[in-house]
Amino acid sequence: MDEDTIFAVASGAGRAAIAVLRISGPDAAFLCRTMAGVLPPARQARYVHLRDAHGGVSLDRCLAIWFPAPASFTGEDCVEFHLHGSRAVVAGVVAALGRIGRCRPAAAGEFTRRAFLNGKLDLSEVEGLADLLNAETEAQRVQALRQLNGALGDRAETWRRGLVEALASVEAEIDFSDEADVSGDGLVRACRIALGIGDAIEQALDDGRRGERLRDGYTIVIAGPPNSGKSTLLNALARREAAIVSPYAGTTRDAVEVHLDLEGLPVTLVDTAGWRDTVDPVEKAGIQRGRDRAASADLVLLLRARGGPAAAPAAGSAGLLRIMTMADLPGIDLTADRVAPEALAISAVTGLGMDALMAEIARRARDSLAVGHAIITRDRHRRALRDALASLRRLNDSAPVELVAEDLRGAALALAAITGRIGPEEILDEIFSSFCIGK
Repeated sequence: MDEDTIFAVASGAGRAAIAVLRISGPDAAFLCRTMAGVLPPARQARYVHLRDAHGGVSLDRCLAIWFPAPASFTGEDCVEFHLHGSRAVVAGVVAALGRIGRCRPAAAGEFTRRAFLNGKLDLSEVEGLADLLNAETEAQRVQALRQLNGALGDRAETWRRGLVEALASVEAEIDFSDEADVSGDGLVRACRIALGIGDAIEQALDDGRRGERLRDGYTIVIAGPPNSGKSTLLNALARREAAIVSPYAGTTRDAVEVHLDLEGLPVTLVDTAGWRDTVDPVEKAGIQRGRDRAASADLVLLLRARGGPAAAPAAGSAGLLRIMTMADLPGIDLTADRVAPEALAISAVTGLGMDALMAEIARRARDSLAVGHAIITRDRHRRALRDALASLRRLNDSAPVELVAEDLRGAALALAAITGRIGPEEILDEIFSSFCIGK
């Protein structure tokens, strides 16, 4: 299938000014000549008239661009048609291509998969491209672009080459120990190299999972007793009516999620059921779900209405910010009514204290995510680095040289899995299946 010529619309679905249709494979030039009547000069846009090869029906007047191999995204011969973006035009050109018979529609992620197979991208760069396509905030864009530019792949390859060098020294000790030009200190030198690489990998792993958290978003759970203003605060932060606000306790039964872009950082707000003792099984289940979400959240906003009861924080939550709501209500001493010295007093209705709350949330999110510093962005990367580190930490220059060689080989293979120099087929399928059809 990798030798087939494939095509797909690479731009977004629906009506638009321009739609880009991409063709890649050995028959790309033939298809361009067949439909456009001409093959443009390499990497130059040419205004062409597309016709159906069966019957000569006019399809569109558009731009055609020819990218001969290997100087293309996939590393194969590629053609792009920049069509008028109506559904009818796109459907007509796609149908005409399908009738020619020397090409087929692309599978999801197949263009990028071919770029990987042809050495245009390594696996970590492919994942960076996927993250870039899915980026919703500035911080996610920055991280994805760093990954696409080789932030992790280049470092993993440098470590792997160092281990290959160390392995060569060890294997020389095994295979040529009787030769005069073998120094005999290869084992010690290899262990020294491995120790330095192991320390570097350990430092990379000690990042608080910032890269994964930036991809997934900084999760904030809003918790507290019933009628403490949780849904009102969620709506105020989201700037829309995302949750039902009611004076009756128990209105919120399940978690309500809202995704925000907070100063370029991805934030997920979660409104939960009010924490109280209840015999209602549905409300009880909702409260337990809220406590579970709070336990795994990056930050819990623990609310208490002014003059109202407080709730104990959930066990296990990473961060806690106590907040007193309804601070605009008269008749209560604001200072004396604080939940704790570090608590913020706010009114989601009047806006009192909301700027300070937003600033504090943004500060904590920035500190937690540490944008621009993490190189590990997926659990697959972390597992591979941990496997490599485990092999390196077993090394001992007093161990049999054959065991040292095996540990070095295992560490090098684990690092190679990050960039895709080796790796099982199911890893490739998992990565590329998340792409859209035209990518």
